[in-house]
Amino acid sequence: MTDPAYEILGAGRAGRWLVTCDHATNRVPAWVGDGTLGIDAQDMARHIAYDVGAAGLTRALAERLDAPAILSNFSRLVIDPNRGEDDPTLVMRLYDGTIIPANRHADAPEVERRLARLYRPYHAAYADLAGRRGDTVICAVHSFTPCLRGRAPRPWQVGVLYSHRDTRLALPLIAALRDLGLCVGDNEPYSGHLDGDAIDRHALTPGRPNVLIEVRNDLIATPADQIAWADRLAPVLEQVLAATGL
Repeated sequence: MTDPAYEILGAGRAGRWLVTCDHATNRVPAWVGDGTLGIDAQDMARHIAYDVGAAGLTRALAERLDAPAILSNFSRLVIDPNRGEDDPTLVMRLYDGTIIPANRHADAPEVERRLARLYRPYHAAYADLAGRRGDTVICAVHSFTPCLRGRAPRPWQVGVLYSHRDTRLALPLIAALRDLGLCVGDNEPYSGHLDGDAIDRHALTPGRPNVLIEVRNDLIATPADQIAWADRLAPVLEQVLAATGL
């Protein structure tokens, strides 16, 4: 596949988990604004373009869970796969103080082109992986910045996000992580429910157990950090899943 919209790891692994990374990279395909969104490299290296450290954590965590993983292969600023197709933030024009020039005048045909070439293929592959067995459990991996511009510092080391429609894994996971002495956000730094997002689409609607984990990105900045967090999270995820009997 040329210019793939996603990467799949360990498709044949036997575990129940599916580990996902919606914001794995800051890559801009060459056919979008000649491969640039019109912002500088410093901005493209920030959390506005991707979830810093999340891809490495996803890879390591999937290995430890003997699980397949799917990672996006395009920047969230090109089009955000963790939004519904009708979400006004699907193609961001302004994010954390940065104007995105290539998106300011993105019209309906341009958005449709990005949907067709990136967003929809990613979600089709995601759906195929989730449907590979009847008892799939989804763990979505994200990261968050320690501080948005002009805002207070965020104290949490890790956040566990969930919808009110399914708290079966999230609430026990929050308790288990706090038992390890971690500062854990309960639906922080964001609310865990957004109509049409990836968890809504692939977990809540079909009724699959799920959890979304957000790790503060300064804590997973290096490969060694990512491995350490995978080593910390994997056994807790397995223990909580077993304890719930799901």
